[in-house]
Amino acid sequence: MERLSPRIRPVWLTAAIVQAAVSGGLLVGGAVGLTRATDLADAVGLAESTVVQGAIALAVVLAVVRLALAWLRYSVWRFELREDALYIERGVLTRVKTVVPFVRVQHVDSQRGPVERAVGLATVVVYTAGSRSADVAIPGLRPDRAEDLREELRRLAIESEGEDAV
Repeated sequence: MERLSPRIRPVWLTAAIVQAAVSGGLLVGGAVGLTRATDLADAVGLAESTVVQGAIALAVVLAVVRLALAWLRYSVWRFELREDALYIERGVLTRVKTVVPFVRVQHVDSQRGPVERAVGLATVVVYTAGSRSADVAIPGLRPDRAEDLREELRRLAIESEGEDAV
């Protein structure tokens, strides 16, 4: 199975750092505001600094978990074009295996957002017939690989027209 470009890992790590900073700031800020605005610390017999220190410790633990999950995410993300379908495997805590039969493919896009352009990556989005999760995305591809994959998926979808999806 094919892996994503290693350049996606710093993108995912940066996103995890930003998310951890925002949620940690909210958590610690909430603890400071709560202990100053109420007598919560006195009611439970804790010093104000203990509540805030606990919030900081929790924020650090959550940040480490986010970073670990972002790091591991790259190692489990794989995809493959087989004879009849696109196979995708992903997920750190919950492994997800997706099979997209070519006959179900409606159209295929390649896209490059500002962050992807900055690091030289692209995403291929495959839109499928169906109601639940009607599209799948393959992030972290080099732009030339994304274009090749998009064209190959388009060609395979056209070739499979008229076949039964089951």
